[in-house]
Amino acid sequence: MMEKDAKIYVAGNRGMVGSAIVRELNRQGYNNIITRTHKELDLTRQDAVETFFAEEKPEYVFLAAAKVGGIVANESALADFMYDNMILEMNVVHSAWKNGCKKLEFLGSSCIYPRMAPQPMPESCLLTGELEKTNEAYALAKISGLKYCEFLNRQYGTDYISVMPTNLYGPNDNYHPTHSHVLPALIRRFHEAKVEGKKYVTCWGDGSPLREFLYVDDLANLCVFLMNNYSGNETVNAGTGKELTIRELTELVAKVIGYEGEIRWDPSKPNGTPRKLLDVSKATALGWTYKTELEDGIRLSYEDFLNNPMRAER
Repeated sequence: MMEKDAKIYVAGNRGMVGSAIVRELNRQGYNNIITRTHKELDLTRQDAVETFFAEEKPEYVFLAAAKVGGIVANESALADFMYDNMILEMNVVHSAWKNGCKKLEFLGSSCIYPRMAPQPMPESCLLTGELEKTNEAYALAKISGLKYCEFLNRQYGTDYISVMPTNLYGPNDNYHPTHSHVLPALIRRFHEAKVEGKKYVTCWGDGSPLREFLYVDDLANLCVFLMNNYSGNETVNAGTGKELTIRELTELVAKVIGYEGEIRWDPSKPNGTPRKLLDVSKATALGWTYKTELEDGIRLSYEDFLNNPMRAER
């Protein structure tokens, strides 16, 4: 268990996941939290990371920093996604180990699992098949970070764990028109269509892929729960165990936003992985379950979008 006065470093605190973890830690009474902006500490610079850890000596680390993006961003910047994520993960995990960090939690992504993995996807299916090509670079980086934590445990007896979230959404999301994930992209698109009075909105693909979505504050709650209650080399899936088609998701977003025009589909655009549902029985067996239903979460996300004047600039 983390002591209430323990020094905790949250890497990536400006992002959606990191900021949610900081909120959850504060909510649970952890107040000795260290954060750094990207300008203050570039995690891809090994010397800077080593200096930071040597000076601060955090006892616990949540590694939520990452270079992230949707299908377009992943496909157009493969090398950048692999290099930036691989380097920052290795720098943080290695420096944490060198400076005696008691426990580290590495956050990955469900894209690490094979494209045609059994559904729902258990943690044990990792590295049993080919990855989805559209985000292969990001997935390889995340797998490397997860495995480095495992290998440190096996070689040096550290207590480093990892958690693999499904598709996330919520406060502080990225609503960029081309570099965002599907749900925030839909929120932005339908909001603008409503404001501009557009008669129809065109969405990518045919709407058939199945997806699962977890509200980011629920993930943060699980992250703190695991830090206090789980040790092991195998990762832990973070999700709801529920799925819906992209078509159903699109209609739900339109409903929440109040867009009443037509929804059209462009099958010439990529669908991505046909189905991505996580097996969440491991987290359930540990005693954790999600709290926020999708429609409620989308409503909260839309409120965040409306109250975030810089939503499109990041």
